[in-house]
Amino acid sequence: MTEINSTEFTQDLSRNLAVFARKDDDSYSIDTLVTDSEFVKGVESALATLDAPKTGVVRLVNPADPKFAVFAVLRDEKTTTRAAVGDLARAAAGVGEVVLASEVDDVAEAAEGALTGAYVFAEYKEPKKAPLGTLILASDDEQALNRGQVIAEQINRTRDLVNLAPNDLVPETLAQIAEDEASAAGLDVKVYREKELEEIGAYGHLQVGRGSANGPRLVRIEWNPEGAEGETIALVGKGITFDTGGYSLKPSNAMTEMKTDMAGAATVLNTLIAAARLGLKKKVVGWLCLAENMVSGKAGHPDDVIVYRNGTSVEINNTDAEGRLVLADGLLLACEEKPEKVIDIATLTGAQMVALGERTTGVMGTCEYAKEIAGIAKKVGEDAWHMPLPQHLRESLDSDVADLQNSGSRFGGMLTAGLFLKEFVDAPNWVHLDIAGPSFNRSKPYGATPKGATGVMLRTMLGALEATN
Repeated sequence: MTEINSTEFTQDLSRNLAVFARKDDDSYSIDTLVTDSEFVKGVESALATLDAPKTGVVRLVNPADPKFAVFAVLRDEKTTTRAAVGDLARAAAGVGEVVLASEVDDVAEAAEGALTGAYVFAEYKEPKKAPLGTLILASDDEQALNRGQVIAEQINRTRDLVNLAPNDLVPETLAQIAEDEASAAGLDVKVYREKELEEIGAYGHLQVGRGSANGPRLVRIEWNPEGAEGETIALVGKGITFDTGGYSLKPSNAMTEMKTDMAGAATVLNTLIAAARLGLKKKVVGWLCLAENMVSGKAGHPDDVIVYRNGTSVEINNTDAEGRLVLADGLLLACEEKPEKVIDIATLTGAQMVALGERTTGVMGTCEYAKEIAGIAKKVGEDAWHMPLPQHLRESLDSDVADLQNSGSRFGGMLTAGLFLKEFVDAPNWVHLDIAGPSFNRSKPYGATPKGATGVMLRTMLGALEATN
């Protein structure tokens, strides 16, 4: 794993160095702590000779010592420090040590960018190149450095879990990982198994998990440190470890990547661990709603009706709309503890990608709180958009035989799913985050985002915890 160190910058140029650079028309300028003018001119001249792109990373021979390299990180006005350093870390794969010979405006963001940009999932396959060994920043801000490392490590751990193959991550396995890792970080953990789910009336979990040999689990995680102040916030995450669609079976091309359907639960788990590691003085309770949606002789049918612990009856008209069924359990239990704020996060609908594409999270809920969370996302550098919950779509969830059916109009399907969840929320402030597209990058890496699992919205959720009064 890549390490991040900080130290006072020295003018020893016989090292692998990195500098920020900018292209203006046909000329290049570099932003560097190096005072040797010949070194600076040499890098600028090399960039001009190569006709380097406006953004990205170019590897050059170090003009001060050809045994070493200079990584020129080309930025424009839109390139964040996180993205720039993420690009650098990926471009420097296989290199033992690189010194960033430019100032950074946000040390935490730089550290986070380096660690998340260097991320490689190597559980089943050796990478062609080892990750960058060490990145050295010219900074003495140890607190910011630690913050960036903590956030990056928990984002990367979220990615690890989402990238795992579904034969290695079933509900029981994920529940055990959550119990082990959250307990090690000082959080209190309770795991509900099938008998206990029956006792507490978590019938959404039991219905979705009926068809699998791997039983459902519900995990409650609490962070309540001594001296906790202000509002209590609850986090609820969808954790479908694999989703076939049940009897509303997905086509084969839509079933691959369904190992990622537990990204919401993984994000909640690692947000809580990050909060604990950073010593957040707030009470936070997380709920991981875990099941595997399979087809078998025991699987639930379309037309089944279940009755939730609050008495709400739901007709199952689509077994592939299963995530909202387990989230309903988590939301009900979370709200019974009377938190002031509730955030649920889920890879909930393909409609999210139709509406917002593969990188922008849909934010729905009580209007002012949804606006606040969308604002926090923008502040921490995550793409999110506040979406409405139009009341006229609610009637598409009406059932002839129950209070609700679990799937409504396909037009505005992301919003209809949000309206279903709203029926199970009893809290002053609630937000639903749909990360169906943004949770998994299907194209090439960019910035600090690798191909595969992204760990999206952990920064936003942590920001929301830190923003509570």
